[in-house]
Amino acid sequence: MSEVTAGRRVIKTSHEDRILFPRDGITKGDVIEYYRQIAPAMVPHLKGRRLTIQRYHGTIDDPGIFQKEIPEHFPDWVHRVTVPKHGGTVTHVVCDDAATLVYLANQGCLTPHVSLARLPKLDCPDQLVFDLDPAEDDFEQVRKAAFALKDLLDEIRLAAFLKTTGSRGVHVVVPLNGKMEFEKVRAIARKIAGTLVHRYPAELTMEQLKASRQGRLFIDTNRNGTAQTAVPAFAVRARDGAPVSMPIDWSELKDPKLNARSFTITNAVPRISDRKDPWAGMARAAKSLAASVRRLEDQTA
Repeated sequence: MSEVTAGRRVIKTSHEDRILFPRDGITKGDVIEYYRQIAPAMVPHLKGRRLTIQRYHGTIDDPGIFQKEIPEHFPDWVHRVTVPKHGGTVTHVVCDDAATLVYLANQGCLTPHVSLARLPKLDCPDQLVFDLDPAEDDFEQVRKAAFALKDLLDEIRLAAFLKTTGSRGVHVVVPLNGKMEFEKVRAIARKIAGTLVHRYPAELTMEQLKASRQGRLFIDTNRNGTAQTAVPAFAVRARDGAPVSMPIDWSELKDPKLNARSFTITNAVPRISDRKDPWAGMARAAKSLAASVRRLEDQTA
């Protein structure tokens, strides 16, 4: 057992030598240290959001556990929020500081998944997310779809921010003013996605069933539902190489060498230390969807 200082707290850690990524030799301790170092950049993306934690007690080859309810043994200083669910309530972790992020990593949390709403407005998201999921592991398909979506969002005057998922695709994120409820936001997301699919029917789809997609890229708007979550910026994914979700500038998407897993726990910290945050202007770009919906309807009338 060791100790790690994170913020104002000292976190006791255990089993640091356990191999978590067997083909890379990456240990639980490596993941803890990554989250300790990335915390200043990552915590703002987590703060005030309820988490579902994806935990691994063996390696990434073992089934992970998706856990909504905060375990009873978590210390009192870990923030939490209780929300209604069908038939009762569930109490989620809220990661508001570096110490909580490191504590979660020591508890086997490899990937935190976040709500798109922040406290106290649990019913109103401050982000709209389009998850671009290719039919195969084809990032060129993702690249083309992302730029096509960016063009449409520009037309209806919505700001669009971009991040790799650390898996196969990208998230295109639209900042919102947090005054519209989830179901209305999801309906608008579907309308935007449907307009894009109408423009590119041979390349894009909103079909839920993989068998019905026929090689087309799936534009997933389901992240915008009330009880849904998304992978936040800088989260580690359970894939070989320990890739992470990374905010990127739109100009970077033009790089043919870039793919969804280009950034890992090895190169993420150096990257953010030597360049401007591509999401720095997100808060200022947040707005209502109302005017953009009218512009979209004018185009499709």
